[in-house]
Amino acid sequence: MRLRRRTRAIEMPHILIAGKLHPAGIERLKTATDMTYTLVDEVSRESYLPHVAKADAVVLRTQPMTAEVIAAAPTLRIVSRHGVGYDAVDVQALNARGIPLAIVGDVNSRAVAEHTLMLMLAVARKAAQHDAAIRRGEWNVRNRFETVELDGKSLLLVGFGRIGRRVAELARAFGMTVTAYDPFVQPDAMARHGVRPAADLVKALAQADYVSLHMPGSTAGAVIFEEEINAMKPGAILINAARGGLVDEVLLDRALREGRLGGAGLDVLKSEPPAPDHPLLTNERVLLSPHSAGLTAECAARMAVASVQNVLDHFAGRLDRALVVNAAEVGYQR
Repeated sequence: MRLRRRTRAIEMPHILIAGKLHPAGIERLKTATDMTYTLVDEVSRESYLPHVAKADAVVLRTQPMTAEVIAAAPTLRIVSRHGVGYDAVDVQALNARGIPLAIVGDVNSRAVAEHTLMLMLAVARKAAQHDAAIRRGEWNVRNRFETVELDGKSLLLVGFGRIGRRVAELARAFGMTVTAYDPFVQPDAMARHGVRPAADLVKALAQADYVSLHMPGSTAGAVIFEEEINAMKPGAILINAARGGLVDEVLLDRALREGRLGGAGLDVLKSEPPAPDHPLLTNERVLLSPHSAGLTAECAARMAVASVQNVLDHFAGRLDRALVVNAAEVGYQR
């Protein structure tokens, strides 16, 4: 932990950086002479909780911010997420205090879309399994003819926001036909991106060779339950680089082990990091990454700067209201 102490007689806003931040974000903090900050590198609730009592603002990575944490921060005036999701934040507790929650906007859509295609390709071509087999001396794994292609296959996007649109663009470049299910997006908007709209999720799942989830952070609960998994095309591949908890992980694990689905690529899980006995950790049909889709060097720098800038803009009275997810609830007018 590093601490920059308050040196002025006049009390200045104090920012708590809860989790390791790219150096570009730290440099932006250093230029803000009218603020002080505490930086806690570890990404965990326990590591930053002791410091919230003195925080006027918190820049938050992926760790939970519960009602208990918020109650322990009497001077808190803004929370800025280092990203666009906020499932782990108790927004209602913030609303009750009139505290705005800001996100970074469109700084990670291209990075997450690239990661989504990486997962799709790696699962389809069994990249991890083949790498492990070669290292065991099993060169003839190549003769099993188990891998599949993207070209000519159908992709269903569940959610068609910025990331979904970029995934559609990349997928079409691979020769895929793309359908999207999103009740909040008009069919003509999808058509402009060369994507076919789906009115019924279950029916669309039955036709898709690949399914990729791109639901927004405000989505409550899972969208892929038993009915949806059972509806999926035999051998289909499921990708989730959006939010943990969108998929019933127990049911997914069972469907994969029974061979009803071809594979899954997951960047997010309901509980992160997963418990050592999580069944998906031993499932050879699953490729996992540590919630890193948006953590390229370039994107990490953009998110760090943007999340810090949101705090500075808030105190300067110029934070874009469109970046405040609970603007209406807390009466945010800037």
